[in-house]
Amino acid sequence: MEGFTPFAGLSGGVLIGLAAVMLLALTGRIAGVSGILSNAIHAGSGSAERWLFLAGLVAGALLHQWLTGVQLPVRTLDWPYLVGGGLLVGFGTRLGGGCTSGHGVCGIARFSPRSIVATVTFMTCGIVTVFITRHLLGWPT
Repeated sequence: MEGFTPFAGLSGGVLIGLAAVMLLALTGRIAGVSGILSNAIHAGSGSAERWLFLAGLVAGALLHQWLTGVQLPVRTLDWPYLVGGGLLVGFGTRLGGGCTSGHGVCGIARFSPRSIVATVTFMTCGIVTVFITRHLLGWPT
């Protein structure tokens, strides 16, 4: 496999888990990023900690880039793909009652049957989508 970095993946997973545990311990809230973003946008003035959490997601990536000197992979896509993908993710998040972080990290850690089913569903859909786009349609070119 090209670009296989098990230490980076392991350390990233540990940091995500630690952040989720800290958020739950300090605020009593589950680290579902789509819910945090939605509540930050709609809550108005009472959402400072939500905006700080979201800023920390971006700052963490930039800090990693600065500390390691490794450039973050950036791929440009046409606007219709970005908008379409964003709308599909938002629709799926609402349909599934949460996002990958809420179900996949926090829900499975709490042995939530609903979250386990949701995670299996979106992982299966992701695998099928990659298979179709890469192997049947030949994307990306």
